[in-house]
Amino acid sequence: MNAKVKWTGGLSFEATGDSGHAVRMDASKEFKGADSGSRPTELLLMALGACTGMDVVSILEKKRLAIDDFWVEVSAGKTDTHPKMLKDFHVKFVLVGKKIPRKDVERAVELSAEKYCTVGAMMKASTTVTHEVEIRESA
Repeated sequence: MNAKVKWTGGLSFEATGDSGHAVRMDASKEFKGADSGSRPTELLLMALGACTGMDVVSILEKKRLAIDDFWVEVSAGKTDTHPKMLKDFHVKFVLVGKKIPRKDVERAVELSAEKYCTVGAMMKASTTVTHEVEIRESA
């Protein structure tokens, strides 16, 4: 697995991985960036949400559950001293559908957290990662 991160001026970079898709990163204007892309630490949160979200959707699809909407909200704190590392990740899974069995969703989240999500496993090695499930009934 490889990535190339190319400087595009100022504090802006464009990263491309083996898939060929590009991601733009930049600093805020407060830190002399142009605010033209996501912050690298935001991408860590996004990567965790997408990694575990893909697992959960795949598992629930195998159970043939009808999901009308689904998203993952990821938050983290920061350490007080430099380098201000992310810590204490919290991952909230929100599912919308009709009569979605909580036990099935919780099992999918558990499998992702304990077995499948590479990003979560790496983060869990250095800090806490907690999970929460919210199920909303479709209208």
